[in-house]
Order: sequence, then structure tokens, then C-alpha cells
Amino acid sequence: MPSTDGRSSAPSGALRGHVAYHGYDLRGGPPGVHRGLPSPYLTLIVTFDRPLVMRAPDGGLVERAVALGGLHTTPESIVHDGHQSGVHVVLDPLAARALLGRPASELAGVTVDGDEVLGGLAREVAERVQDADGWDGRFAALDAVLQRALDRASPARAAGRPVAPEVRHAWRRVVGSGGTIPVHALADEVGWSERHLGQRFRAEVGVPPKVAGRMARFDRARRRLAARAVAGAPLRLADVAAEGGYADQAHLTREFSALAGCSPTRWLAEEIGNVQDAPGLAAEDAEP
Repeated sequence: MPSTDGRSSAPSGALRGHVAYHGYDLRGGPPGVHRGLPSPYLTLIVTFDRPLVMRAPDGGLVERAVALGGLHTTPESIVHDGHQSGVHVVLDPLAARALLGRPASELAGVTVDGDEVLGGLAREVAERVQDADGWDGRFAALDAVLQRALDRASPARAAGRPVAPEVRHAWRRVVGSGGTIPVHALADEVGWSERHLGQRFRAEVGVPPKVAGRMARFDRARRRLAARAVAGAPLRLADVAAEGGYADQAHLTREFSALAGCSPTRWLAEEIGNVQDAPGLAAEDAEP
């Protein structure tokens, strides 16, 4: 019998505002492939019980107890046998210098073993999360190790310049608007040219403002769709598209195909699991 357990939590102390925790423990389901979708945040996965199995760019499989990924515009493929257990740490890219000792741009488009960036702290956090008692213990273990990462002095962090206030403002506006604010408006707000803003933004985050907006818009739309599916409400893809700043439903569907590798309802059927038998859903994905 499939079982699902999970919990979300905010970190303590100075980590607040930099990261968020989402624990998951899924057992007894059918084998499959989970899509790790693009989002405007870095992803740190710390597993327990068994490692993450990821599809590598060359088509092979790679096992990782701790995985760290930058911003990306294509889905990651996570292969599982019906058992997935870990904590997904959502990391603000503007906190990458402070936590990782490098800008988020150095991880753009890639996923690496945690120890390539965190060194021994990655192995320690994996062991502590594995040995912890329940979600409270796992979140406390993450707090302890990530706080040390935040406090730790490193040559990369000492040599790196702080995030420019203009880039910080632009990033907050992109995410806060759900990706709907135009780049020219961002440039006007910070007093830079669009070209200069694009260069500085990309050097820090790893993608230009327009692509970051695309990720934020997609992330908000897919979360709204998931919330409707979980609640058993009509999906109303056209409404979600309009609310999210897409030109129309067809535009939203094309973005799902590009960023998730499938249609919205196929993604919901795979990940949420409660829409595959609903009549008429496939027709909603078709372009008019």
C-alpha cells in the first residue's frame, strides 16, 4: 500500500529568508521518473534511506546522497523504484555567495554532488539527516550544518563582491511579480540600461532577467495547477494562464512542453496522481 509522508518548515536564525525545507517520504508506489522542474531557486536535495538516482546528460544514471543544482531551463529526470525520501532545500540564488562561497551563476544549468561545493559539510549533513529522528530532527540537522556553512570563512567568499543592490532589487521584483514585470521596467527602477542590468544579473544569478521571469512565471502557474488538482477543483487552464501573465492557454501549454517536457495535465497525472481518470482533461491541452 503506497504511503506518503512529508512536512515543510522554515529554518531558524540567520538562515531565514535564505532557504526553506520541504521533506518528503514516499514509499510503496510504482517505479517511475520524477521530473525536477525549472524554478527561480537553487535546489539542494539531502536524501535518507537511499540516494537520489539521476539521469546524467549522457543518458547514464548517477547516484547522489546530496545533490545541488543551479537554475536550469530543462527538467531533471530522477529515476525511482517507488521509494523517494529526502529533504528538498530551496535556496535563494542571492544567498549562494553566503552559503556556498560562490555566486549562483557558477551552478547555472548543472547539478553536481554536494561535496563538490560544500566539501565535508555535504557528507556531514547527509549522515546527520540519515540518523535524525523524524522531521524535526532532520530540519534541526540541516539548520546546524547550513548555519556553519553561513558562518564559515572561505577565500571564495572573501574575494567575492557582495550582491549589488540593483541586482537584489531586480531579483526580488522578478520573483515578487511572478515573472510578469518587463525588463525595461526593471532597468528603469534600478537606473541601469537593460544591457547592463542583463549582464550584472546574469553574472550573479546565472540567467538574464527575461529567463528568470520565465522561470518565475512557470513556477507560479504549475503551483496553482497543483493546488487545484489536489483540492479536486476544475483546472481551468485558461484562467491559470491569464492569471499568470501568459497570452492564452496555448502559450501556457507550450511553456510546459518546453520547461517540463510534457503537457500540464500529463505532469499533474504523473506527479499528483489524481487527474488521470478525469474526463476531458486531454482536450484542455490541445492548442485551439
